[in-house]
Amino acid sequence: MSDQENPEQKFALGLVGLIVAAIVASVIALGAWKARPHPAAAPTAPAAAATAGTTDGVERIYFQVGQDQLPPEAAEVLSRVSTAARANAAAVVSVSGFHDASGNAASNEDLAKRRAQAVQHALEANGVSGSQIKLNKPALTTGGADAQEARRVELRVE
Repeated sequence: MSDQENPEQKFALGLVGLIVAAIVASVIALGAWKARPHPAAAPTAPAAAATAGTTDGVERIYFQVGQDQLPPEAAEVLSRVSTAARANAAAVVSVSGFHDASGNAASNEDLAKRRAQAVQHALEANGVSGSQIKLNKPALTTGGADAQEARRVELRVE
């Protein structure tokens, strides 16, 4: 039997090919995401106000249930925070993810962490140095009258 007919070798080569294809696709997708324009969202509908806000110098970005993708309305908040951080090289942007008490606690904490990391990556893509960004441990919150309060990331420029 030749090497070309060995089923284990064919499987291993196929698996390596899939891994390489996945890596290439990921690099292309990341490049396309970074290359696309990131315009600041114009303040329009209530969604912009509900998705991003400032209170006591704390910026907030609210996420959809079970999602860690940045909502389009976050662009305005990210622009303000990025501008402030780039203007002061000594500034530190504190990023805190929050989650509620429903469901699996470990999954919720991981989701809050992924949301904070999505914000971190967006800040870096907007020119904020990684050394200026401090991720805080995800925190449990009961939220306010609105359930989305628990699905947020807070940013504070210190």
